[in-house]
This record gives sequence, C-alpha cells and structure tokens, in this order.
Amino acid sequence: MHPSVGVFGERESGQDVRGANVTAVATLANILRSSLGPQGLDKMLVDDIGDVVITNDGATILGQLEVQHPAAKVMVELSHLQDQEVGDGTTSVVIIAAELLKRGNDLVRGGIHPTSVIAGYKLAMKECVKYMQENLCVKVDQLGKEVLLNVARTTISSKYIGAESDFFAHLVVDAISSVKFVTERGATRYPVKAINVLKCHGKSTRESMIVPGYGLQLQRAAQGMPTRVSPAKIAMVDFNLNRYRAALGVQVQVTDPKELERIRQKEMDITKDKISKILSSGANVILTTKGIDDMCLKYFVEAKAIAVRRVTTKDIRRIAKATGGHVCLTLATLDGDEKFDPGNLGHADEVCEERVGDNDFIFIKGCKSARSTSLLLRGANEFMLDEVERSVHDALCAVSRTLESNYVCAGGGAVETALAIYLEDFARTLGSREQLAIAEFAEALQVIPKQLAINAALDATDLLAKLRSHHAAAQTAAPTDEKKKDLKWCGLDLVHGKVRNSMKDGVLEPLLTKSKAIRFATEAAVTILRIDDLIKTIPEPEPRQGEEDE
Repeated sequence: MHPSVGVFGERESGQDVRGANVTAVATLANILRSSLGPQGLDKMLVDDIGDVVITNDGATILGQLEVQHPAAKVMVELSHLQDQEVGDGTTSVVIIAAELLKRGNDLVRGGIHPTSVIAGYKLAMKECVKYMQENLCVKVDQLGKEVLLNVARTTISSKYIGAESDFFAHLVVDAISSVKFVTERGATRYPVKAINVLKCHGKSTRESMIVPGYGLQLQRAAQGMPTRVSPAKIAMVDFNLNRYRAALGVQVQVTDPKELERIRQKEMDITKDKISKILSSGANVILTTKGIDDMCLKYFVEAKAIAVRRVTTKDIRRIAKATGGHVCLTLATLDGDEKFDPGNLGHADEVCEERVGDNDFIFIKGCKSARSTSLLLRGANEFMLDEVERSVHDALCAVSRTLESNYVCAGGGAVETALAIYLEDFARTLGSREQLAIAEFAEALQVIPKQLAINAALDATDLLAKLRSHHAAAQTAAPTDEKKKDLKWCGLDLVHGKVRNSMKDGVLEPLLTKSKAIRFATEAAVTILRIDDLIKTIPEPEPRQGEEDE
C-alpha cells in the first residue's frame, strides 16, 4: 500500500474557488458602482477610532477598507496601481475587471476551458488598445490650451468640487504648466510631485490660489528671526541642532567643582562650533528634520537667519532637488573633524513667512534648479479640504498625463461603446473558441456607459441603444461621409439625458487613462481566472507542556 499524501490545511478547487473569487470581487465592485461618474454618490468611511473619510474616489475607498479575501486584495492593488500610474479612472478599472471576471466565470461554467477564455481576453485587450490609438484619439497639439481645461473639467466634474470645475480647471492647468521642464534626452515632463498641495481652514473653496515657489505649513523656530530673507542660501540638515551631551553610559569623575563648569562650557562650545560652521558657509536659512533647542536658536537669531524645525523628510528632499542643494546627514569628514561644505547649500531668490488664515506658512520662491509651485486650498472643514485635495490631485495627474502622452479621447462612455461595437464585429471573424470570450469582453465594456446612466437616474437601456446605433453607424460609414464618421465621438450627456458629441462639448479624457484601465482590468481578471486551487495552510498545533516532558 502506498502511504496517503495529506495536505495540512483547507483546500478549495475548481468551480468552488472561482465562484468564491467572483463573489468577493463583485462585492467590492458593487461598493464602488454608485460612485461612478459626475452624478456618482459619496461614501462615508469610519475607521476603528472614529475618524471619518467622505469621498467618491475609488482608490481612497478601497484603501480604507479592511479587505481579507485574497482575490479582493488583487482589486485593491489594481485600483492603487491605476491611481499611481494615471491618477484617474480608479473606480472604472475595478468595475470593468469585476465584469470581465463574472462573464469569464460564466463561460468556464458553460464548458469552455479557462485557457481559451484568457487567450480571448488578451487578444481583445490588444485589439482595444490598437483600435483606440488608430481611431478614437486626437492629438493635443491640434486642439490647443482649451483641451487641457476640458480634461481638467471632465476629471473634476465627477468630484466633490464639480460645481466649481471651471475655477479649479484653470488653477490646475496653470499649476501644471508652471512646473514644465525638459529632461537631458529632450523629453518634456510635468511632474505632479513638484506641486506641493497645502490646506488651510477658512473661506470658501473659490479662495484657493497658486503660490509661486515651494510652501511648508511650518513657521520660524523663534520670533526674533526675520520673516523674509533674500537672496536665500538654504542649509538642509537631517540631524538634531541641540546642545551637545555626552553619550549615555559615559562616566566622568570630577574632583574639582570648577572642572564641572568647564565640562559644561565645553559642551556649549561644541554646539556653538557646529552652528558656526553651518552659518560661516553663507547659509541664512536652515531647515532640519529634527529639533532645535533654545541655545542653538540664540545663535541663529543673532545671525539674522531663518531656522525651521521638524520639516518632513519628503519635503526636505523635494526642496533640495528644487534649490540644487543636498541634504546633509552629518558634519563629520573623513579626516575626523567637522565641516559644512558650501556646495551643499540650496539657492532661491527669497524665503519668507506669510500668514494665511490661522496658520503660518514658509514659502521658498524662485528656486534655482527646478521650478516648483504650491497650491493653497481653502475650505470650511477637514473633510472638505481632504476631498478637495484628492480631487485636485486627480486633475493634476490627468492634465500631466495628457501633456506627456499628447493624446485625448472622448468621455461619457464613448470609447467603451465604440470598442464594444468593434469587438463584436471582430469576434465574428474568428473561427475559434476565443470568439465567445471576445464577445463577452465587448459586453463587459458596456457596463461603464450603463452604470453612468443608472447613477444619473436615467433610462440606461434607451440611452445605451441610441449610443450603440450612433457608433455602429460611424464604424460602417463610407470613408467620404464625414458627418457619419464624426458619430464616433458620441457619448452620454448625463445632465440632459441624451447622446451628444463629447469631443465638441469638451468632455475629454487622456488616452492613457482609458488604455491603462483596460490593460490593468484585463490583467487582473486573467490573474484571478487562472486560479483553480486555493490552499489555506494551517500551522501545526504546538505540543502541550505535559506532552513535551514525555
């Protein structure tokens, strides 16, 4: 007899595990469905200590949820990836992935092998991206600056600040345009990280403004320091500027009380020398990530320098990059002495402290190496400011990706409907089993325009039928029939409940948002469809104390 092989743990396989995965993913997608689009609703999330987050941003909602199921965790990571790569489309990518998974699972239950479904999905994804690039996008150069404002408006329209979309669109486009730089290879970049978003309570959201330079929500370490320094030479250090103390555990035996005073004096002199080395390099602004005690502050006040403590590591690195300086971790040299190299100093036209609302801010203006800008957001309360920040971040990412990729496409469900019609025709050209998977892929894409209409309290069936007829006419139109060919830009008008030309009406999205959403959603669906076994290992029970003794 052969000894039986036992798996120590819980095992699910085949259709059971697929069904469980689809249910878990569908649960997450159902949470997000009602928050899609300009008429989407918000979610209130309360954590275990009572902190409240009110948002309709897909990545934020999923990030706040305590997700246990492994397949659902893939969806959370998918949304986070879309947020990192593009900044927008985090809700739609999860909804598409869940729909693909559900339809793929139905095919597998109908007797089609998962490998055939996966092959069909991958082929459909490639065809989608290719068709979008060839037929459904327009170069930004052909449309001018107004296209950037429209991209920002489209992104903001589905957010909390949708009513002020025009105001914030101008704010976002001006902020992104101000941080433009050209790399060594000649590529133009618009880094969103170069824009520092600051929040300040009070006034209305329309009082938000752009502040040239890099801003910090901190104040001078002492009131005796000047509020303005120009031109600024900035020393950035990542160590404490406190009075020197002997290391813990060091014992010094003193027989003469006068010697004790000399030891104290020497400790003060060591600190004074350290401060003098920084100031003698020409620094008149000192930023540190750690603390500064009263004794050190005295020397900075006497030197008429601005010192700022507790600057976050993220901020100090960005300031170093923008001003052409280096963050100094220690003053020690290889020779064993201490020195501050003037080459580590960052340079800016001006560093000043200004009061906005109830808070003091430090602004670094006219940075030497890279252009940086701060967006100062105003709002009534913390929830509002947090949501405005998330909305502005998404709009900044969308405009930045539009400028870098240089292509836009029509919004309002136009792209998804056009791809669905194209894939239905493409599927009929195939004689293999992949045909069924591609047809299901086409059906899955239509979940976006359908959900947009449902969230706007409109008749989804009627609107989707009209939208499909317009796109079918556009794809079968003669090459010379420009009027019919222009129907490919048709999307949903959710305010008036009709179909309109999204390109003419300025409902635009970066091509990158759509192509990455379809790629990521397909990859996530394929990853979960591949799974046919789930084994949860259980650790071996530890022997009891009495058993160990035996």
